Amino acid sequence: MDVGVVSRSFPQLSNKETAKLLAEKGFKWTELCFSQSDSNYWVYNGRSDMDSLSNERSTEIVETYRTNGIEVTSIGVFTNLLEPNEKENEKNLTYFERLMEIASINNVPYVSSECGFIPSRRGVNSDTYESAFQILVENVKWLADKAKKYNVSVALEPCVLDVVPSAKRMDDFINQVGSDRVKVLLDPANLIANNSEEEMFSYLTPHIAYFHGKDRKVNDTYGRVIGDGDIEWPLFFNMYHKYTEGVPFIMEYVNIDNFCDIRDRVVKFDEMAVMLK
Repeated sequence: MDVGVVSRSFPQLSNKETAKLLAEKGFKWTELCFSQSDSNYWVYNGRSDMDSLSNERSTEIVETYRTNGIEVTSIGVFTNLLEPNEKENEKNLTYFERLMEIASINNVPYVSSECGFIPSRRGVNSDTYESAFQILVENVKWLADKAKKYNVSVALEPCVLDVVPSAKRMDDFINQVGSDRVKVLLDPANLIANNSEEEMFSYLTPHIAYFHGKDRKVNDTYGRVIGDGDIEWPLFFNMYHKYTEGVPFIMEYVNIDNFCDIRDRVVKFDEMAVMLK
């Protein structure tokens, strides 16, 4: 089975060093977050000043991976799409659009994000659950229109900690937005507390852009590396091959010291998957 890894697993390396390492170790895909030592722009749940990242420089970075045989599946944005402050929200959307433009220039098919969250208020809060969801719907409708302009798609990652906490809610969300430019970045660790492995594929298969690969205990707040949680990976990979063969599977939560070992776990679980009916 082919495996990828997010570029932000190697912040201590340059893009050239990261691409070379992934190629040497046999990886196929990456989610590019401009998080390397020579392109340190990535901010989780926020934004950075993108003025110094020119179109030409973005192409140089993307081509560094491609010339090493690494496919750039997406540009990772991961800004806050639930920002209640109107001016800050506009800045977040402008930041997202700039990364869409970069994806378009470089023929990268997806730009990815979580819903985002307000610091100290992450989770399902009864007083904001419905209003936050509507903010997300309107923001993603806006992004979907821009995605059509740039000929890219938005890949949104649902998570048990956020206002899209289940596969069913994600399917409903996509229907409410009403655009084929909105896809799913499916991370099974983010849904395992609310959905079985079968339910994830049942609701989301038609919408899946690519996968994040990490694990989670059902009662954990945060994720773990593959094999350290409660996901039944042989079952998951059995359904992966049945419903989404060839869709990029890109590991998260790994680092320069363990990413090959965790990849070997993926290969082992995938070998076990073929024994399932």
